[in-house]
Amino acid sequence: MQAQAIAKYVRISPLKVNYICAEIRGKSVDEALSILKFTNKRGAHELYKVLHSAVANAENNLNLDRGDLYVKKAYANEGPTMKRFRPKAKGMAYPILKRSSHIGVVVAERE
Repeated sequence: MQAQAIAKYVRISPLKVNYICAEIRGKSVDEALSILKFTNKRGAHELYKVLHSAVANAENNLNLDRGDLYVKKAYANEGPTMKRFRPKAKGMAYPILKRSSHIGVVVAERE
């Protein structure tokens, strides 16, 4: 059995979140939550909320034991990009890409 949670349209680059996702993949849920709590990055805070939600889904919806859960998948896919432009020299326009992410976590029970 596995439970998942997804946060969509989070205004942070997926590259920044994927570095943190690699840290918690395969770890037990309590260990992953403590890693995220003490990681000093904005993406860690967003990932903490999604992981906490996935654990709550597993406990409440599927009646899984929290002690047996581990992080099966953690990912940050690319969401829509807002495009803005800044003026530059000689009448040129310089694009600014404001990226967003869809952050997902899947927790499963150890056999």
